[in-house]
Amino acid sequence: MGVLDGVRIVEIAGIGPGPFCGMLLADMGAEVILVERAGQPDALDAGQSAIVNRGKRSVALDLKDEKARDAVLRLIDGADALIEGMRPGVMERLGLGPEVCLQRNPRLVYGRMTGWGQDGPLAQAAGHDINYIALSGALWFAGKPGDPPMPPPTLIGDLGGGALYLAVGILAGILHARGTGGGQVVDAAIVDGSAHLMNLLLSVHATGRQPFERGTGLLDGPAWVGSYACADGRFISISPLEPQFNALLFSKLGLGDDPEFKRAYDPRFYGRLRERLTALFASQPRAHWVKLLEGTDACFAPVLTPAEAMEHPHMAARGVYSRHNGVLQAAPAPRFSAKPAGAIAAVPRRGEHGAEILGALGLSEESIEQLLAGS
Repeated sequence: MGVLDGVRIVEIAGIGPGPFCGMLLADMGAEVILVERAGQPDALDAGQSAIVNRGKRSVALDLKDEKARDAVLRLIDGADALIEGMRPGVMERLGLGPEVCLQRNPRLVYGRMTGWGQDGPLAQAAGHDINYIALSGALWFAGKPGDPPMPPPTLIGDLGGGALYLAVGILAGILHARGTGGGQVVDAAIVDGSAHLMNLLLSVHATGRQPFERGTGLLDGPAWVGSYACADGRFISISPLEPQFNALLFSKLGLGDDPEFKRAYDPRFYGRLRERLTALFASQPRAHWVKLLEGTDACFAPVLTPAEAMEHPHMAARGVYSRHNGVLQAAPAPRFSAKPAGAIAAVPRRGEHGAEILGALGLSEESIEQLLAGS
């Protein structure tokens, strides 16, 4: 029973950002009915480890079958929103495109998740996270000068520029529909969302403090900001951009009176400071730097694996990570004071709720058996 209690979402099974969006809404209490493909799972099926399916109810149907498509349309009759992540035109060819669905349910918010968008010269091309953020400009600053840009997988594009924008679009659409009675299509393209994420950085660029030359701006430099290797092969991060935080870090490192470190904001010294800090941090294990710097205003944090993060005192105190049925996963976010999140919900088996979902549509037992025969 979360803040979205009473909201019903129909999700056509896909991969990546669409299912993540469905999980986010389910975590907040929405009823998410997952329409999965009937038949044997493919190589990408994660089964009970599919965290993105937690909290959903599942029905497995063959959407090439007319009776199965009719069952989906019946589900749409009572839904607030639909999520689909097919290439443009696929849902139309299945007979489940926006025109058909909105005719059945004029209040429906039809959420479409793609990389390139529903139109444009690349709309039908294949791609993945790194391609979308490369084209949108969001990949440009990922990495050190001279190195090929490389972001953490899926986070900037699929999830940041894709799933989260689709979720916001769906929720905004539902609010609009409840106020006006009219539904609409939400075109959530990763190229659009990841470009939109650049606006904070672009505002700094407009001031002249964030050039497009990597490693020279306020937010991707000075060059001594970043991650460093420690003596034990582990890593730490520092980012004391503001002078007072910068002064504190260097003081704790015993460098506060060093003439070179008094010129920390002079680009001519960036390389030299980076070299000296690299050697310094490599002289001690990560635990040494954690004891010295963590919890201060030095803008410091150890670089942790997700498993290590679960055990960190701060993350553990907030219950950010846990293992559910043996699977490491993060708790729902954000948090709400009026309806705090409960226990992490289970991941359904493929088609687990099929008879229950179809029965609620008023279908006969014989029809339900026929529809679920191949699931």
